[in-house]
Amino acid sequence: MHIEPGVVTGAKLALSYATAAGAVGYSAKLIWESLAEKGVGSLIARSAMATVAVFVFFEVLPTFPVGVSEVHFILGTTLLLLLGTAPAAIGLALGLLAQGLFFAPADLPQYAMNLTTLLVPLFGIHLLAKKIIAPHTPYVDLTYMQALKLSAAYQGGVVAWVAFWALYGSGFGAENLSNVLTFGAAYMLILLLEPIVDLAVLAGAKALRGLEGSGLVAPRLHAAE
Repeated sequence: MHIEPGVVTGAKLALSYATAAGAVGYSAKLIWESLAEKGVGSLIARSAMATVAVFVFFEVLPTFPVGVSEVHFILGTTLLLLLGTAPAAIGLALGLLAQGLFFAPADLPQYAMNLTTLLVPLFGIHLLAKKIIAPHTPYVDLTYMQALKLSAAYQGGVVAWVAFWALYGSGFGAENLSNVLTFGAAYMLILLLEPIVDLAVLAGAKALRGLEGSGLVAPRLHAAE
Protein backbone atom coordinates (compact mmCIF):
# COMPACT_ATOMS: atom_id res chain seq x y z
CA MET A 1 0.00 0.00 0.00
CA HIS A 2 1.26 3.43 -0.86
CA ILE A 3 -0.01 6.72 -2.18
CA GLU A 4 1.12 7.11 -5.77
CA PRO A 5 3.47 10.01 -6.59
CA GLY A 6 1.56 13.03 -7.81
CA VAL A 7 -1.71 12.25 -6.03
CA VAL A 8 -1.07 14.89 -3.34
CA THR A 9 1.30 17.71 -4.24
CA GLY A 10 2.34 21.24 -3.35
CA ALA A 11 0.88 22.95 -0.32
CA LYS A 12 -1.48 20.04 0.28
CA LEU A 13 1.49 17.99 1.50
CA ALA A 14 1.51 20.08 4.68
CA LEU A 15 -1.49 18.15 6.00
CA SER A 16 0.39 14.87 5.69
CA TYR A 17 3.25 16.28 7.77
CA ALA A 18 0.78 17.29 10.47
CA THR A 19 -0.99 13.92 10.58
CA ALA A 20 2.33 12.06 10.60
CA ALA A 21 3.59 14.26 13.43
CA GLY A 22 0.51 13.33 15.44
CA ALA A 23 1.07 9.64 14.72
CA VAL A 24 4.72 9.90 15.75
CA GLY A 25 3.72 11.70 18.93
CA TYR A 26 1.29 8.96 19.92
CA SER A 27 3.92 6.36 19.01
CA ALA A 28 6.33 8.06 21.41
CA LYS A 29 3.76 7.71 24.20
CA LEU A 30 3.38 3.98 23.50
CA ILE A 31 7.15 3.52 23.26
CA TRP A 32 7.60 5.16 26.66
CA GLU A 33 4.98 2.85 28.16
CA SER A 34 6.65 -0.19 26.57
CA LEU A 35 10.04 0.84 27.95
CA ALA A 36 8.58 1.18 31.42
CA GLU A 37 6.90 -2.23 31.12
CA LYS A 38 9.61 -4.45 29.61
CA GLY A 39 12.78 -2.36 29.18
CA VAL A 40 14.87 -1.24 26.25
CA GLY A 41 16.22 -4.67 25.28
CA SER A 42 12.76 -6.13 24.76
CA LEU A 43 11.58 -3.10 22.79
CA ILE A 44 14.59 -3.22 20.47
CA ALA A 45 14.25 -6.96 19.88
CA ARG A 46 10.52 -6.83 19.14
CA SER A 47 10.88 -3.72 16.98
CA ALA A 48 13.63 -5.39 14.95
CA MET A 49 11.41 -8.42 14.34
CA ALA A 50 8.53 -6.15 13.36
CA THR A 51 10.73 -4.22 10.93
CA VAL A 52 11.91 -7.40 9.22
CA ALA A 53 8.34 -8.66 9.02
CA VAL A 54 7.10 -5.40 7.46
CA PHE A 55 9.93 -5.44 4.95
CA VAL A 56 8.87 -8.96 3.95
CA PHE A 57 5.24 -7.83 3.68
CA PHE A 58 6.24 -5.04 1.31
CA GLU A 59 9.01 -6.61 -0.75
CA VAL A 60 8.54 -10.39 -0.67
CA LEU A 61 4.82 -11.09 -0.45
CA PRO A 62 2.73 -10.46 -3.59
CA THR A 63 1.70 -6.89 -4.42
CA PHE A 64 -1.20 -6.03 -6.70
CA PRO A 65 -1.61 -2.56 -8.26
CA VAL A 66 -5.31 -1.69 -8.05
CA GLY A 67 -7.02 1.65 -8.57
CA VAL A 68 -5.37 4.50 -6.69
CA SER A 69 -2.78 2.39 -4.89
CA GLU A 70 -1.47 -1.14 -4.39
CA VAL A 71 -2.81 -4.03 -2.36
CA HIS A 72 -0.19 -5.35 0.09
CA PHE A 73 -0.50 -8.04 2.73
CA ILE A 74 0.11 -5.71 5.68
CA LEU A 75 -0.68 -7.88 8.68
CA GLY A 76 -0.96 -5.06 11.18
CA THR A 77 -3.20 -6.99 13.55
CA THR A 78 -0.77 -9.89 13.59
CA LEU A 79 2.12 -7.59 14.49
CA LEU A 80 0.17 -5.95 17.30
CA LEU A 81 -0.98 -9.22 18.86
CA LEU A 82 2.37 -10.96 18.61
CA LEU A 83 4.82 -8.14 19.34
CA GLY A 84 2.83 -5.28 20.89
CA THR A 85 1.61 -1.93 19.60
CA ALA A 86 4.80 0.12 20.09
CA PRO A 87 7.09 -2.41 18.34
CA ALA A 88 4.50 -2.79 15.56
CA ALA A 89 4.46 1.00 15.07
CA ILE A 90 8.25 1.16 14.94
CA GLY A 91 8.38 -1.77 12.54
CA LEU A 92 5.82 -0.22 10.20
CA ALA A 93 7.65 3.11 10.22
CA LEU A 94 11.12 1.63 9.63
CA GLY A 95 9.95 -0.99 7.14
CA LEU A 96 8.17 1.67 5.12
CA LEU A 97 11.25 3.91 5.25
CA ALA A 98 13.55 1.08 4.13
CA GLN A 99 11.27 0.37 1.19
CA GLY A 100 11.45 4.01 0.12
CA LEU A 101 15.18 4.40 0.62
CA PHE A 102 16.30 1.21 -1.10
CA PHE A 103 13.56 0.11 -3.49
CA ALA A 104 11.10 2.92 -4.23
CA PRO A 105 12.73 6.36 -3.79
CA ALA A 106 9.87 7.96 -5.74
CA ASP A 107 7.64 7.13 -2.76
CA LEU A 108 9.67 9.13 -0.23
CA PRO A 109 7.73 12.41 -0.74
CA GLN A 110 4.62 10.43 0.22
CA TYR A 111 6.26 8.93 3.33
CA ALA A 112 4.26 11.08 5.78
CA MET A 113 0.97 10.11 4.12
CA ASN A 114 1.86 6.43 4.04
CA LEU A 115 3.04 6.54 7.65
CA THR A 116 -0.25 8.08 8.75
CA THR A 117 -2.18 5.50 6.74
CA LEU A 118 -0.43 2.61 8.47
CA LEU A 119 -0.14 3.91 12.02
CA VAL A 120 -3.48 5.55 12.75
CA PRO A 121 -5.46 2.31 12.07
CA LEU A 122 -2.93 0.47 14.26
CA PHE A 123 -3.67 2.82 17.13
CA GLY A 124 -7.35 2.31 16.44
CA ILE A 125 -7.16 -1.44 16.93
CA HIS A 126 -4.93 -0.91 19.97
CA LEU A 127 -7.91 0.87 21.57
CA LEU A 128 -10.49 -1.49 20.07
CA ALA A 129 -8.72 -4.52 21.54
CA LYS A 130 -9.30 -3.12 25.02
CA LYS A 131 -13.04 -3.05 24.33
CA ILE A 132 -13.59 -6.42 22.64
CA ILE A 133 -11.06 -8.56 24.56
CA ALA A 134 -11.78 -9.19 28.23
CA PRO A 135 -9.05 -7.87 30.56
CA HIS A 136 -8.09 -11.34 31.78
CA THR A 137 -7.84 -12.94 28.31
CA PRO A 138 -4.37 -13.57 26.85
CA TYR A 139 -4.11 -12.88 23.12
CA VAL A 140 -3.43 -16.57 22.42
CA ASP A 141 -7.02 -17.26 23.51
CA LEU A 142 -8.67 -14.93 21.00
CA THR A 143 -11.68 -16.19 19.07
CA TYR A 144 -12.07 -15.99 15.31
CA MET A 145 -14.69 -13.24 15.63
CA GLN A 146 -12.38 -11.13 17.80
CA ALA A 147 -9.55 -11.53 15.28
CA LEU A 148 -11.94 -10.70 12.44
CA LYS A 149 -13.14 -7.51 14.15
CA LEU A 150 -9.56 -6.33 14.70
CA SER A 151 -8.55 -7.18 11.13
CA ALA A 152 -11.64 -5.48 9.70
CA ALA A 153 -10.92 -2.35 11.71
CA TYR A 154 -7.27 -2.22 10.63
CA GLN A 155 -7.82 -2.94 6.95
CA GLY A 156 -10.85 -0.67 6.88
CA GLY A 157 -8.77 2.11 8.41
CA VAL A 158 -6.06 1.69 5.79
CA VAL A 159 -8.63 1.85 2.99
CA ALA A 160 -10.28 4.91 4.54
CA TRP A 161 -6.99 6.81 4.73
CA VAL A 162 -5.98 5.89 1.18
CA ALA A 163 -9.40 7.07 -0.01
CA PHE A 164 -9.01 10.30 1.94
CA TRP A 165 -5.61 11.10 0.44
CA ALA A 166 -6.77 10.24 -3.07
CA LEU A 167 -9.88 12.44 -2.82
CA TYR A 168 -8.03 15.20 -1.00
CA GLY A 169 -5.33 15.32 -3.63
CA SER A 170 -7.20 14.55 -6.85
CA GLY A 171 -10.81 15.49 -6.21
CA PHE A 172 -14.16 13.80 -6.71
CA GLY A 173 -14.09 13.20 -10.44
CA ALA A 174 -15.76 10.05 -11.75
CA GLU A 175 -12.49 8.34 -12.68
CA ASN A 176 -10.87 9.03 -9.32
CA LEU A 177 -13.96 7.86 -7.43
CA SER A 178 -14.03 4.67 -9.50
CA ASN A 179 -10.36 4.01 -8.76
CA VAL A 180 -10.90 4.58 -5.04
CA LEU A 181 -13.84 2.18 -4.94
CA THR A 182 -11.93 -0.44 -6.94
CA PHE A 183 -9.00 -0.21 -4.55
CA GLY A 184 -11.24 -0.47 -1.49
CA ALA A 185 -13.06 -3.53 -2.79
CA ALA A 186 -9.82 -5.30 -3.66
CA TYR A 187 -8.14 -4.44 -0.37
CA MET A 188 -10.93 -5.79 1.77
CA LEU A 189 -10.33 -9.21 0.24
CA ILE A 190 -7.37 -9.43 2.63
CA LEU A 191 -10.00 -9.94 5.32
CA LEU A 192 -10.40 -13.46 3.95
CA LEU A 193 -6.81 -14.18 4.98
CA GLU A 194 -5.66 -12.05 7.89
CA PRO A 195 -7.89 -13.46 10.68
CA ILE A 196 -6.79 -16.98 9.70
CA VAL A 197 -3.15 -15.89 9.78
CA ASP A 198 -3.70 -14.25 13.17
CA LEU A 199 -5.19 -17.39 14.69
CA ALA A 200 -2.52 -19.61 13.16
CA VAL A 201 0.25 -17.41 14.56
CA LEU A 202 -1.46 -17.25 17.96
CA ALA A 203 -1.87 -21.04 17.99
CA GLY A 204 1.83 -21.42 17.31
CA ALA A 205 2.64 -18.92 20.05
CA LYS A 206 0.37 -20.79 22.47
CA ALA A 207 2.42 -23.92 21.87
CA LEU A 208 5.62 -21.99 22.63
CA ARG A 209 5.00 -21.13 26.23
CA GLY A 210 8.75 -20.79 26.70
CA LEU A 211 8.51 -17.36 25.09
CA GLU A 212 6.40 -16.08 27.97
CA GLY A 213 8.42 -13.55 29.92
CA SER A 214 11.28 -13.69 27.40
CA GLY A 215 10.78 -10.12 26.22
CA LEU A 216 10.55 -11.35 22.62
CA VAL A 217 6.76 -11.20 22.40
CA ALA A 218 4.03 -8.90 23.63
CA PRO A 219 3.51 -9.27 27.41
CA ARG A 220 -0.24 -9.76 26.81
CA LEU A 221 0.36 -12.61 24.35
CA HIS A 222 0.46 -15.34 27.00
CA ALA A 223 -0.42 -13.53 30.22
CA ALA A 224 -3.62 -11.73 31.15
CA GLU A 225 -3.55 -8.14 32.29
